[in-house]
Amino acid sequence: MQHVFTFTLAFVIVYAMVPVMRSIALRTGFVDIPNKRKIHSDPIPLLGGAAMFAGFLVTTMLMGDIDSEYIGIALGSFVIFAVGLIDDYAKTRGKDFPALPKFIGQLLAASILIYFDVRIKGVTIPFGGGEYLRFDDWYWLSVIATILWVVGITNMFNYLDGVDGLAGGIAAISSTSLLFISLLKGQAVSAMFAVTLIAITLAFLRHNFHPAQIFMGDSGSNFLGFTLAAIAVQGAFKAYTLVSLAVPVLALGVPIFDFFYVTLKRIKEKRPIYKPDKEHTHHRLMKSGLSQIQTVAFLYLLGICFSLASIIVVLTDK
Repeated sequence: MQHVFTFTLAFVIVYAMVPVMRSIALRTGFVDIPNKRKIHSDPIPLLGGAAMFAGFLVTTMLMGDIDSEYIGIALGSFVIFAVGLIDDYAKTRGKDFPALPKFIGQLLAASILIYFDVRIKGVTIPFGGGEYLRFDDWYWLSVIATILWVVGITNMFNYLDGVDGLAGGIAAISSTSLLFISLLKGQAVSAMFAVTLIAITLAFLRHNFHPAQIFMGDSGSNFLGFTLAAIAVQGAFKAYTLVSLAVPVLALGVPIFDFFYVTLKRIKEKRPIYKPDKEHTHHRLMKSGLSQIQTVAFLYLLGICFSLASIIVVLTDK
């Protein structure tokens, strides 16, 4: 029952806030200006991420315990949201925010998680009689693993946000996978976070599915990627066998697949990996003749397959 109330509260907050943020964005000129890399041809409001972040923060503060892990996730998500909002502001002026400050902001957000002990702490050795290899004696290894995971997933979701409804829908699917995993493992805090993410993304999708009335912007995509990565560290990464470490990877399979596809292609063509282009999976699908809705539906289906695979791994993990 508590999860139902959490979902309802988060959904109502975001559903009500999105039209308000859209109105503010239109009045202030906080809109995404079209260019040769963009699919849309008209300026679109960019404050959808602000509605999602507010819904997430209010709901989790009311429904969760304000402990050390919560503070780490909340502060880290605020930093990543703020950096994304600055990036969005640059877009409203027809400029690109430099990659280095964004990367520094992501490192800061990941470091906040680590400071509050939200980090990857070890793995179970599959052929070692169930021995759990902790990173206590190799703290630096825990730090590196956590930073790579969090910064990586944050950027992967940012890459994915290029078609109406895609990033939000994949976030909802991934959150649902993490919810089931949390419930199966009895991780109440992770489940609460996951339920909240499902609610805010579904509420936002009502206004973002094609044709989109508002975009989440980098503030929204970075926030979703960071929070999903943090939930995985806080819950899904805990005490699994080496094989089961595939669980969070599968749960976030679509953005991970897209990231590696695009990165390898840019390296092969000797182009900077941080420079945006129209070579992402969704762009390639649309070039092949699929419409925006067909492209999103196909990637939703792929995301569901990845998520089901992650749940099956948990169920078979003994």
